[in-house]
Order: sequence, then C-alpha cells, then structure tokens
Amino acid sequence: MFDLRFLADQALSRTAGAPLSGGNTVRLLRDAGENYPAWLAAIAGARASVHFESYIIQEDEVGDRFAEALIAKAAEGVRVRVLYDWLGGLRRTSGRFWQRLRDGGVEVRCFNPPRFDEPLGWMHRDHRKTLVVDGQVAFVTGLCVGKCWEGWPERGLPPWRDAGVEVRGPAVVDVARAFADAWATCGDALPEQDLPRPGSLVPAGDVNLRVVAAKSGEAGLFRLDILVAALARRTLWLADAYFAGMSAYVQALLAAARDGVDVRLLVPGRGSDMALMQAVSRAGYRTLLEGGVRVFEWNGPMMHAKTAVADGRWSRVGSTNLNVASWLGNWELDVVVEDAEFGRIMAEQYEKDLAGSREVVLSRRRRVRPADGLRLRRAKGGGGSASRAAAGAVRLGNALGAAFSPRIHGPAERRLLVPAGLILLIVAALGVFWPQVLGWPLALVAAWLGAALLLRAARVPTGPDRRAPEMKEPAADVRPPARDEGPAA
Repeated sequence: MFDLRFLADQALSRTAGAPLSGGNTVRLLRDAGENYPAWLAAIAGARASVHFESYIIQEDEVGDRFAEALIAKAAEGVRVRVLYDWLGGLRRTSGRFWQRLRDGGVEVRCFNPPRFDEPLGWMHRDHRKTLVVDGQVAFVTGLCVGKCWEGWPERGLPPWRDAGVEVRGPAVVDVARAFADAWATCGDALPEQDLPRPGSLVPAGDVNLRVVAAKSGEAGLFRLDILVAALARRTLWLADAYFAGMSAYVQALLAAARDGVDVRLLVPGRGSDMALMQAVSRAGYRTLLEGGVRVFEWNGPMMHAKTAVADGRWSRVGSTNLNVASWLGNWELDVVVEDAEFGRIMAEQYEKDLAGSREVVLSRRRRVRPADGLRLRRAKGGGGSASRAAAGAVRLGNALGAAFSPRIHGPAERRLLVPAGLILLIVAALGVFWPQVLGWPLALVAAWLGAALLLRAARVPTGPDRRAPEMKEPAADVRPPARDEGPAA
C-alpha cells in the first residue's frame, strides 16, 4: 500500500527540483524595519565570508548604509562578494557606487549585461534577493535595498509592505550553493572552501523546508504553485506584487475554490508602483471573482511581498511573483516551509494584512467594485519597481494577451484595449504609407540576430561529440522525516 505522505513529498520534491531539508530554524521578518537590521547585524558579525545578491541596490542613503557595512568587513579581511542585476541597477545605481565597493575590497559582479551575441538575453534577469554570511545563516526575501522599503516617516510615507525569512541549519547549504551558481555565470566559480559542504551544518531546529532556486526556463516554482493549489484542502492565501497569472495557474485556483478551498489573493491597491501591471492584474479580477476566489487590494503605499500559506501548514516566502516573467524568465529564490508553527505565524500575518486592505467584489450589476462601493482608483505612475525592468517585454506580452482575450468586461480591460488598438492602427498606417519606416528597423534587427547566431555557431566545436554519456546513480529510497500532514491533509 502506498504511503500517501511519502508520495506527496516525492511529488513536491520532483516538481520543484528541491529536496526537503530538516533540522532548521526559520524566522519571519516583516518589512525593512525587521529585515535590514537583521542583515546588517549578520554582516557586522561575519568572520569569513559575506555573499550578497540583490536585484536592486539603490544609490541612496540605504544603499550607502549597506555599502559602508560591506566595505568595513572587507577591510577586516572578510571575503565580501556582491552580485547585482544589470537591468535592476540601470538608472538607479551609478558606476561610481560599484567602483567605491571595489576600491574598498569588495568583489562585485554584474549579472547578464547586454551582449551583442545574445540580443534577447536581457530578458533573463537575476531577480533574487539573498544574503549568506559565513555559510551559517541565510536570508531569503522579497526586499531589495532602497529607501522606498524604509519609507519616509517624516513625510508621512510608510514603508513598502514586504517579507523575508532568516534561515539557520542544513538548508543554508542550499541557499549558499544557489548563490554560487549565479556567481559562476558572471566569472570564475567560487572556491570550494568558501562554500559549506552538504551535511556539514548541524541541525539548528526542527523545521522542514525546501530552497527553490529557479533559473531561467526551469519553471520549478510554477509547477510547485500549481501542485500546492491542487493539494490545499482548506485555505490558500496568496500575496503578490505583480499578479498576472498564467491560464494554467488561474484554472488551478478556480478548481480549488470550486472544491471549497478558501482562496484569497492580496495585491497592491492605488499605491502600486506600476500602473500598467496593476491594470493587467485587474483585468483578471472578474474571472477570479466569478470562480469563487476572494481578491483584496492593499491600502498602503505598496504591497511588494511574495508569499503564500496553505492550510496553515505550507508556506512560501521569496522573490517570485505570480507572473510569467518570474515563473519562466528570471532567476528566482524562494523558501518553502512545511511547518505548522511557521504556517500559523504566516496565517496570522496575512489576516493582519487583510485588515489593512479592502475587498474587491462583483456588484449587483456584475461590475468589479470594492466592497465599500467606491470605484477602483488607478495607481499613480512612478517609483522604482523591483521587477518593472526585469521583464518589460514579457509583461507587455501579458498586457496584449489580456487585451485580446475574448473576455471583455470592464474599464480595466478597456485601458488595455485602447492603447493596444491605437498602436496596431499606427503600425498598419506606417506599413501602408511609409513602409521604409518599418522595413529598415526590421532589417537591422534581422541582421543583428543573424550575426549573433553565426557568432554563437562559430564557438561550437566541430567534429563528433566523443564525450561519454553521463551516468547517474540510482536514486535511494529515502523517506522524508516524520511530520504532521501538509496541504494534502
């Protein structure tokens, strides 16, 4: 007879590509007020190494604070390495900032700067936010480094709402190895002595978790999110900064709601830092609401957290947004915790967040409206979004997809249809009256792509591939540690 809990664990492990790690402690950190002090304290206590990876490190007073802390540790002989994303830092951080770090003894690398031989490579970004100190403690979060996460209390502007976790125990090895993978894409690999070895860390607690280190095109967390939606029996509470669910995921949420699961989605309200992405999210509200999913909009300046909690037992915190850019395009890092006590903390925090939000419902006339009867107000444009630049072209595709969907229901869709229609009419007019305006750019792009392909082909070694096929050891029948039932319970 099959052990159903073992099969569920096996399915989760294979789906996410991340085995369950036991013997850890996990601490939930809310907003910059709890995350930044914990990070700086860990950096200050470093004795051997500091590995810091962040999509955005803004050149402002918060960025300067971290720069000073990193330079101070490098001056003490600690090996300090910083990995930032080229697109994330564009127009936010100058070359002077990075040179200041390098002059202070910090090794700095840039992830995926533009290359002639990879015209579309810019779409794959390092959207992770993680810190590993001495291979002993790790932080995995949704926060980047910048003043907007702290807010401006003197001006009455609260901090952005966000979440992260502190991890101690054997799972730190997985976070450290994930950093090493990203670091190696930008140059020489890390020395093995700077990485904790599997099995080298003693248990620090009794929490079981998975470190899901996604790379471009792998879609491990996408598959995991769908699986968890299928396994949840009572509750599935989601918070996301830039929701644009793919059809397969939306259908998984609707199926759970039809089966009696309390499915809720919390997204930014008028404080969103990206008006276009908010329009895309709102375009999907009707489908969710008609299917029984409850939708809430945050009343604060920005809801930037990427979290989930199912059945008060399974939880996720990290950098992955519920959209195609994060699921398929970016390098992302999330911690998936299977623990009742941590799940209880996550559920309580979610309920507190709902108290600062307003629910969106269908009115008697079947219009999407807040439950208080007021109109949905558009977000003001602006601000440094932590993922706006990460996949602009992919998100534009999401917007156009929503615009051409057969479901046309209200003002949110209209805001997508009007600009999309005008753009297509302008392109059609150019093609008829001034074909050279379209022809020359297309010719240049085709020439670029052709030259890039030839350059890459020239690098491929000729002759037969004489390498022996890779042999894999058969997987051992290792059962997970005993624990209470997870989302399937």
